[in-house]
Amino acid sequence: MSLRNHNWREVLKVLTAFGYVLDRQRGSHMILKNSSGNLVPVPRHDPIKPSTLRSILDQAGITTEEFLSRI
Repeated sequence: MSLRNHNWREVLKVLTAFGYVLDRQRGSHMILKNSSGNLVPVPRHDPIKPSTLRSILDQAGITTEEFLSRI
């Protein structure tokens, strides 16, 4: 499986499983935060571009394999 055709709901589900919670939302972007204060922006777009998704995962410290296994 690849990073293509994933929507923001799937990304939110995986980030929540890794301890992120919604901190705030403005317009079409949600900002999620974990217990150590790391912030990760997630656009509410369907689908999220693979390059954007890769950037979100890098900022969250989640590997592609971990993301794909949690979907």
